[in-house]
Amino acid sequence: MIPGLEPAELPADAVEVGRVLDAWGIKGWFKILPYSASPEALFSSKRWFLQPAERGAKNSFDGTVLLKIKQARDHADTVVASAQDIPDRTAAEGLKGARIFIARSSFPTPEEGEYYWVDLIGLAVVNREGVALGTVTDLMATGPQQVLVIGHEEGGKPQERMIPFVDAYVDDVDLAARRITVDWQPDY
Repeated sequence: MIPGLEPAELPADAVEVGRVLDAWGIKGWFKILPYSASPEALFSSKRWFLQPAERGAKNSFDGTVLLKIKQARDHADTVVASAQDIPDRTAAEGLKGARIFIARSSFPTPEEGEYYWVDLIGLAVVNREGVALGTVTDLMATGPQQVLVIGHEEGGKPQERMIPFVDAYVDDVDLAARRITVDWQPDY
């Protein structure tokens, strides 16, 4: 166990946002692979929760631990960070492969009309006529736009439909009601 890392409970609203790639430099900094092209949550939160790598690297801790972040910043296509209890390269190497979680409540507030993907997963999708089209199971980035992946059943078999997440098709996203209204027909 890395001295100073305290065992912690994973918050109920925890979202996995990246993983530790390796140590960076000699002063305890470490490099992170963010799972988002816009890793604002990594910059805004000073409390990261780490869990050991699922496979591959063997971490020097077990269970969930709290990492108190001093600084995080962009570095090429990754993020580099330093933490209170990681004083040197050896301690940073002990984090290699660790999965990083941040409480959803710590994410920055999105701009009007912007949403975190994690908030859209599980929302019901209905069309303008009120016909249920299914539930958002995933989102895909297809270059210039995102696509909602909607799960539904047809003839007792699980099916998927894909709807571009653009203003031309999405009329309303109501997070409180857990519903997205779209201009889309079931037979598209």
